[in-house]
Amino acid sequence: MEFQTSATQYLTRLRAVLDQFDLAMYERMVNEILDAYDRQAQIFVMGNGGSAATASHLACDINKGCCLDLTKKFKMICLNDNIPTLLAYANDISYAAVFEEQLKNFFNPGDLVIGISGSGNSENVLRAVRYAAANNGRTIGWSGFGGGKLATLVDLPFVIQSHDMQKVEDLHIILCHMLMQHLYKTLNGKEAAGAC
Repeated sequence: MEFQTSATQYLTRLRAVLDQFDLAMYERMVNEILDAYDRQAQIFVMGNGGSAATASHLACDINKGCCLDLTKKFKMICLNDNIPTLLAYANDISYAAVFEEQLKNFFNPGDLVIGISGSGNSENVLRAVRYAAANNGRTIGWSGFGGGKLATLVDLPFVIQSHDMQKVEDLHIILCHMLMQHLYKTLNGKEAAGAC
């Protein structure tokens, strides 16, 4: 019975967070990503911990899931996936520099950077966003906990209305899947059933 009570409480609280989902900001974000696709701009995404897993998942879903059968492809790069490079920067410079330094290699004006940070205060994400903004890039931030510093720095802040890290991360992965299915349908003219 204790298990069922705990599970019910979790799901009830998760539904309450879902009820506050910002559909207007979601629409703006979809349009921003489609604009990057139309322009063939690169899209960089990054995060730490659970947010790193979400960033990696998003890159997979967008690069493969949205346009496998299309000639024109997304150009999304997850900056936390290249572990040797990330660790080299962390060891030789600082962990705060691991994403910014990678952008210095690949970023072009007009590219889009998506930073994911549950707290909104991950310094390495913030530095990458600042770099993009200073070099004529577009920026999106996914966070919770009131948005943190990230929400004040980006062009489009998507803030999950929760101070529970697991609920924030739950909503971020739902957001990832919503984006994938919407982008797939927009580009392919059909539902994304079976796409991954």
